[in-house]
Parts: sequence; structure tokens; C-alpha cells
Amino acid sequence: MAHDIVFFLAPDDESAAATRLQGPGRAFESVTCRFIEPDSAIAEWDMYFEEPSAEIPPIEQLLRWSWPEWVTAPLNDGVEVFALPPRLIRALADATSTELEELADRWTARLRSADGDEMTDDDLLAVLRGVARLAASAVDTGGGLYSWSF
Repeated sequence: MAHDIVFFLAPDDESAAATRLQGPGRAFESVTCRFIEPDSAIAEWDMYFEEPSAEIPPIEQLLRWSWPEWVTAPLNDGVEVFALPPRLIRALADATSTELEELADRWTARLRSADGDEMTDDDLLAVLRGVARLAASAVDTGGGLYSWSF
């Protein structure tokens, strides 16, 4: 589980990769959260928009889903930088309030079933709303949406 996660806008993969050592900092518009797995969150969100349902799909289905690609190869320091898939960026940018609420409920239920009392204290709906705003900016500017985690 990643301790610190930052979803951020960057103009391209090269700019996103340059954040690897120190994180995106104030140089990029971002949304932060803590104690989640960003790759599984991204896969969960993508699955939701491709196959909408309020029900939590079986973990086996999530594990078979297409997971985000690394912008920088992971090293032993635990830092990861992922690119959100373009179709997910578009889906988040176009998401309605109802879709974000349903997705937040589903994501919360999955995290609660996996992590119990160790689940993040972040408001996951607020995180999703923030990431959706970033996605809309990425669509408008032609940039990318990324996650940095440690």
C-alpha cells in the first residue's frame, strides 16, 4: 500500500517521469491522498466506466483487468509513476456527479473489504471529484494525467 499518492497533470510522459525522485510538488496541479494502491484504484475506476455497476466485481475480474502503465520503471525505493489510460481520462472528464458517487461507494466498499480498519481516512468521493477535474483539464489541454506514489 502506498503511503503518499499524488494524481497530477503533466504535459507529457517525460515531464511526469521527471517527478520520480521528489514527486510533482507545486509544479503541477494535483490531488493527494494516502494509503491506497494507485494502480488498483486506476484499474477499478477504468473497469467501472467500461462495465458500469454499483456492485463490486470479483477480485479475480479486477486482477485480469488492464492495469496502468508505468512511466518510469519501479526501483527498490517504492516510488511509482503511472499514466492513467486515455479512455479513463476521457471517462473521468465526462463523468456525472451520480457516476462519481456510485464509483466512490463501490471503491470504498472494495477497500473496506480488503483493508478493514486500516482503510484510508481520505474522503474518496472528494479524491474522485478532484481527479475528475484534473481529467477535464487534461482533455482540454491535451496533456496527461498521472499518479506518483511512495
